[in-house]
Amino acid sequence: QVQLVESGGGLVQAGGSLRLSCASPRRSFNSYSMAWFRQVPGKEREFVAAISWNGGSSSYTDSVKGRFKISRDFAKNTGYLQMDSLKPEDTAIYFCAADPSDPQALRLMSPRDIPSEDWGQGTQVTVSS
Repeated sequence: QVQLVESGGGLVQAGGSLRLSCASPRRSFNSYSMAWFRQVPGKEREFVAAISWNGGSSSYTDSVKGRFKISRDFAKNTGYLQMDSLKPEDTAIYFCAADPSDPQALRLMSPRDIPSEDWGQGTQVTVSS
């Protein structure tokens, strides 16, 4: 159990930027891939981006490619999602997760395959038009 805590969400106008953080007090977090998912009411949680345990590979859903960038700081046991050129359709609760799967596998996985204890509590992102 890595105990993830997200932060950085908020209200921003379309075209603006936000940086989400996903922090863990456990160094074991650095042994897992980290992924960001998002969810809107009434819909299933969907994959956004993932980065490997060593930061060497990443994957993104098509709708955020070129606008979002995932990264991690191993010294701080923290991962990030830099979100630029935000659109109203990016509005959602954003969750981070830790998983041993590689980023390409995470892109194809159902979020239900990730144990509940490996998720953060989520952070709300609202993009106004």
